Amino acid sequence: MTAALTCIWPLLALQLTTPRLVLRPITDDDIPAAVAAAASGVHDPAMNPFSTPWTELPADTLGTNMAQWYWRCRGQATPEDWTLLLGIWHEGQFIGCQDIGAKDFATLKTVSTGSWLKHSVHGQRLGKEMRAAVVLYAFDWLGAEVAESEAAAWNAASLGVSRSLGYELNGITRQSWGGTMREVQKVSVTPATFKRPDWTLKVEGHEPAAKFLKVT
Repeated sequence: MTAALTCIWPLLALQLTTPRLVLRPITDDDIPAAVAAAASGVHDPAMNPFSTPWTELPADTLGTNMAQWYWRCRGQATPEDWTLLLGIWHEGQFIGCQDIGAKDFATLKTVSTGSWLKHSVHGQRLGKEMRAAVVLYAFDWLGAEVAESEAAAWNAASLGVSRSLGYELNGITRQSWGGTMREVQKVSVTPATFKRPDWTLKVEGHEPAAKFLKVT
């Protein structure tokens, strides 16, 4: 990422590094790799874990849809309403996306998260590691007081990640996911209940990102 571009769009300077992963905002140059990772398969076709069933799109429209979503989140980001889409790199390969976002953060001090990983890397506890990274960043660098997430009530894998990090159950709602009713389990964690990993998160580019988000 060039210095000139990060001066124009400071969120692109952010990078989080864990023992096995690098998380940084997805750029236009990263989109083909993101599309390829998603197209390789993300979940069991019989059980879609996403509120918007984007993984079911035909191959010839999946990439367009993903690019539009990345551009939309980037273009609409303001200190009052933002979503950071962080690409996940493991051993130099793009393997998924971890998002973190907030509305009225200055008042609520609350973030929400969501993610996906290509199916071939499931079962390696990478989902826990990347979620821990953004929660650490939210609590220790942004000053968040609550981190929220949700998953379909049947999604034991996602809820297991939440439970392992200290999230507590926060109610079940009925939502329309892709035109089908789903029971959705809400979860939340605070700095007091968060089960911190035994590694230290490396953060680069925080200052320009924090200035843009007005959390300094």
